[in-house]
Amino acid sequence: MSENLLDRAKDALTLAKKAGAADAATSLRRSREVITKWRDGKLENVSDAVSRALSIQLYVDGRYGSMSTSDLRKAALERFVGDAVAMVRALAKDPQRKLPDPSAYADRTRDDLEIFDPKLAELDANARLGRVRALEAGARGGDGSGKIVSVTSSFTDYTGEIARVTSNGFEGSYQHSYVSEECEVSVKDSDGRRPSDWSNASVRRYADLPASGVTGRDATARALARLGAKKVASGTKTVVIEARAMPSLLRLLIAPLSGSNLQQKQSFYDGQVGKRVASPVLGLSDEPLLGRGLGSRPFDSEGMTLKRRALIAAGNLEGYYLDVYYAAKLGLSPTTGGPTNLVVKPGTKSLDALIGDVKDGFLITAFLGGNSNATTGAFSLGFSGFLLEKGEKRQAIAEMNVAGKHLDFWKKLSLVGSDVYPYSTLRSPSLVFQGVSVAGT
Repeated sequence: MSENLLDRAKDALTLAKKAGAADAATSLRRSREVITKWRDGKLENVSDAVSRALSIQLYVDGRYGSMSTSDLRKAALERFVGDAVAMVRALAKDPQRKLPDPSAYADRTRDDLEIFDPKLAELDANARLGRVRALEAGARGGDGSGKIVSVTSSFTDYTGEIARVTSNGFEGSYQHSYVSEECEVSVKDSDGRRPSDWSNASVRRYADLPASGVTGRDATARALARLGAKKVASGTKTVVIEARAMPSLLRLLIAPLSGSNLQQKQSFYDGQVGKRVASPVLGLSDEPLLGRGLGSRPFDSEGMTLKRRALIAAGNLEGYYLDVYYAAKLGLSPTTGGPTNLVVKPGTKSLDALIGDVKDGFLITAFLGGNSNATTGAFSLGFSGFLLEKGEKRQAIAEMNVAGKHLDFWKKLSLVGSDVYPYSTLRSPSLVFQGVSVAGT
């Protein structure tokens, strides 16, 4: 990337101060994303999107406003900043709006987080097509029964750069990238239904993708395992949740930790810091400095330095996600506004070993819709998976439902696996819960 984004961000900051802003922060982002989609032996779609945008946060006479523009021509930018300052002057005062204290910018890591792959610039159309073709070839090669109806594969490569400058001393920038492939396979069941399943891999660097075709073969194996899936009897049983399905559940668990939810009294974690919110076997941390982590970055959207933070330790709540604004409203110290890499501390048992210990229960391989109330903690989620009997997977199941309250459900956690799912910002192994009520027939 040739243009110096940091210098352009500084230019916009100078314009804001000249126009009368007491304080200001400018962030400039640039990215390119190429998505290649392939379906049943044919190229379906290619999109190649390049974007560049500047956002500016203005603090004018006790008032605050945030605006953005994609027109970075000198004259246009001068008009944009001048008009933005004028508009902020017309807003109501908001005394809690302020930049972070400069001390929050200190001790930023200088280590290479390995979140940018310069070799992605060498990818061309042939390489991308080769990858999606290999996904389909892998998928169809795993179907010895001829039951495949359709295979859809996609490959995405993304590169970006972020620069931020504030009027109270912050300057920072970094480059980041990711590559992702996904394959979805639908198969024909004996009753005419067409169950489907998928597999994917998302990584920071191209070299970290699975071997060509592996993701496709996994998608087919999962789809074929869905044949004959049906509802089974309701019950209160042991439930194993596969690592790949855990991100869906973890997103619901951490959403109410945000400052906005807490300030608006829409969080079941309100007043729970230091209290037991889960089983003692649960350790949950936010780890922004993981090498090649999909959520890794050196500073947050406000420029605050990011460090590892415990969220839940031995089942006890340790803290919240608080940006400067909501921390001020709540009378607390800011931490950071949102998650980076969410990591569940792994155990020692593989998924097969966890399943082998279950005499009568369920394996959840995917959550399918549902709802979760951030205020009360009540949730109801559809799922698919397998009936477990005597330590083995038996009947494939579908259209089942699990419901409860998070503060009760997570206290039923009994075992944590070792098979951490690597292709998400929410990195969890498989988990085992005891005494869970599951609804079916």
